[in-house]
Amino acid sequence: MYTLFVDMNFKAQHQLSFADGTQEPLHEHDWKVCAAVSCDRLDADELVIDFEELKSLLSGILQELRGQRLESLGIFEHLNVSAETVARTLYARLAPKLPSTVRLESIEVTEAPGCRARYAP
Repeated sequence: MYTLFVDMNFKAQHQLSFADGTQEPLHEHDWKVCAAVSCDRLDADELVIDFEELKSLLSGILQELRGQRLESLGIFEHLNVSAETVARTLYARLAPKLPSTVRLESIEVTEAPGCRARYAP
């Protein structure tokens, strides 16, 4: 199996809500996203997928998030916007855009240095 990784980032705000009713202050992160994709056989060009194609697909999704308060976006409606839910939501948005021969293995989101979450179904 072959696996590729692309890393991108976006700046956005969020504000976690906790079960006890408290909320953390609204704050911004420079979110870092790593998408891992794989396939069993390389294509005719001997690629899993062209890095630029994968970056373009992920960039299109991240563009919707840049500079936003994440809780205000419909894709996060009824969610507590944590690194975990951002990773899961990005996975759900990217997976259907990939060629049928390419599998999205995981999305990893780094919220702050040393603090990251990975979603892989």
